[in-house]
Amino acid sequence: MAPRRVVLAQLEPAIALGPLDGRYRGAVAPLVDHLSEAALNRERVHVEVEWLIHLTAHQVVPGAPLLSTREQEYLRDVVATFGAAEIAELGAIERKTVHDVKAVEYFLKDRLAAAPAVLGDSTVLPAVGELVHFACTSEDINNLSYALMVRGAVEQVWLPAARALVADLTALAHEHAEVPLLALTHGQPATPTTLGKEVAVLAHRLGRQLRRIERAEYLGKLNGATGTFGAHVVAVPGADWPEVSRTFVEHLGLTWNPLTTQIESHDWQAELYADVARFNRVLHNLSTDMWTYISNGVFIQIPVAGATGSSTMPHKVNPIRFENAEANLEISSALLDTLASTLVTSRLQRDLTDSTTQRNIGIAFGHSLLAIDNVRRGLGGLSVDRAALERQLDANWEVLGEPVQSAMRAASVAGVTGMENPYERLKELTRGRRLTSADMREFIAGLGLPDDVAARLTALTPATYTGLAADLVGYLED
Repeated sequence: MAPRRVVLAQLEPAIALGPLDGRYRGAVAPLVDHLSEAALNRERVHVEVEWLIHLTAHQVVPGAPLLSTREQEYLRDVVATFGAAEIAELGAIERKTVHDVKAVEYFLKDRLAAAPAVLGDSTVLPAVGELVHFACTSEDINNLSYALMVRGAVEQVWLPAARALVADLTALAHEHAEVPLLALTHGQPATPTTLGKEVAVLAHRLGRQLRRIERAEYLGKLNGATGTFGAHVVAVPGADWPEVSRTFVEHLGLTWNPLTTQIESHDWQAELYADVARFNRVLHNLSTDMWTYISNGVFIQIPVAGATGSSTMPHKVNPIRFENAEANLEISSALLDTLASTLVTSRLQRDLTDSTTQRNIGIAFGHSLLAIDNVRRGLGGLSVDRAALERQLDANWEVLGEPVQSAMRAASVAGVTGMENPYERLKELTRGRRLTSADMREFIAGLGLPDDVAARLTALTPATYTGLAADLVGYLED
């Protein structure tokens, strides 16, 4: 069993420049273990350690000794115990090298040199120092590190939070599947639906994006300075380097990319970020809808004891969770769009734009995670004002113009006389005016419809005119 890793999020943060590391750190702290600078360096150490173990275990380089189980555990423990002291040590090395990946190489070589103090003088680890970073360019280490970081952040932090949000929505949809709701199209009263069905639409959309994200591929490469295995072949011409590379990348749990320049092409990142940004935008739509439902009185916000809605208006309970989510989703989506568009381009065999761009991945996911947290909190503080929904429905009997004219059309096709111009007659009756139940029933009674059709329409109310809305919630995947 692999030793337990130090949790980087528990380390004392410096005074923050940005809100994710300051005001909102509690909501996004789990991402620190995956997408911070410290996490990047830990993954670099991880990749370098695994490359050294892979080379020796497969006897790729002639003369290299096999490592014992205890020696491999010692190396992997360097990764597992990577914490505050190691971060500081690595930082001191980098200030001399002025190169982050070279600093990792020297850091690990120092650990090899120190191995006898732990493992005894018989250990071979000091003798394999030159296999650290063997035939690698910095991007061999970086691309694999970022793939592992992003995969960990998505699978262990972001996806569980997003799934929990969709589960909340799914439960809300089922709970209110049969609660009638006056629909608004173009902001105007329209065919009634149910509250649960409208929530189910949003849950279904978000769930579909999650399934795309769950299928994401995380690619990696290890093939040298321009993707040719040049140094590898010259140093050890007898090795099957593409096979060594493939098995190593797959050992890390990644998909091997055989054709690259100096950098892995980052197309998988662009694909993933586009999907996460799309999830964000659907969630943004949910946030604005919930804000509007609150404004229209569909939902009542449950006051939080001691909380203040306005500094001057004591009565207010503001929908701040959904407003906060909107803003953070917009920031996240903008960053994800920039990442996706920038990372797919690299001049000729390599330029450095991807390096600084990728340092913002954590910020992009952080704002999305913060938004998810806010939406879940916002949803948890809502209750449905059924009386308000009933009043809205009862004030809009004109929405029954649609089923009445549709029934007239069907009756006309069946040979019933007097059904001419059904749409135009209902338009004249309903457009631009409010109808009462008496107005609508009087109109129905004078149409000359078959008794069963007339009875069905007479019994209809805006609250019962919801079609199959309640049943449709059943199509929502749990």
